[in-house]
Amino acid sequence: MHTEQAAATPSPSMASLSPSLHLPCNSRTGFLGKSRGIHLRVIPAGRVGFVRKTVECKESRIGKKPIEVPSNVTLTLEEQFVKAKGPLGELSLNYPTEVKVVKEETGKLRVFKTVETKRANQMHGLFRTLTDNIIVGVSKGFDKRLQLVGVGYRATVEGKDLVMNLGFSHPVRMAVPEGLQVKVEENTRIIVSGYDKSEIGQFAATIKKWRPPEPYKGKGIRYQDEIVRRKEGKAGKKK
Repeated sequence: MHTEQAAATPSPSMASLSPSLHLPCNSRTGFLGKSRGIHLRVIPAGRVGFVRKTVECKESRIGKKPIEVPSNVTLTLEEQFVKAKGPLGELSLNYPTEVKVVKEETGKLRVFKTVETKRANQMHGLFRTLTDNIIVGVSKGFDKRLQLVGVGYRATVEGKDLVMNLGFSHPVRMAVPEGLQVKVEENTRIIVSGYDKSEIGQFAATIKKWRPPEPYKGKGIRYQDEIVRRKEGKAGKKK
């Protein structure tokens, strides 16, 4: 009985459930316009377009700083090439096309971007720092200090070689690169100095690589201002 009554009752159509399907898009009296308060607007195809917005990269805080040039440094500027000569030596630097260096009337140097791109923004600060490094290097120089920590660890300078006792069966002997000077104080402090900052950092890192500081007792070679994170050793079982 219930089956026949269900079959006789017609199922509601989609049109009866959604009366707005028979109304135009801009009708205000239909389901959308009357009950919801939403007004649809038809935009002609010719008026549809895209808005293109140009995004400019911010200027680097480091790159926009001027560079002081001491009186004892001679500069040579040739388009994308800079050479600095001072009492300690001579260094040069090639610039990429994204940046350029200009000497002002005051004698200071400034690095500018030639294009507005992400890479140019990165090169701006980097090459300002590199330019300052070569000027400071040939006039004042740089140094890197290392500390030997461990029983029996010591270092000496023999001629042009750095000799270190680091707990191996034989001493470690390293030739000092040209343009660098190495001095040892109190047998445990190593000072690497010179005018090329990158060469100093590379040689100091090579020295440290022989005995990096271990985390339990702190033994090894560390930079003077380096903080070594220590670990707690294994504790015995409580009885």
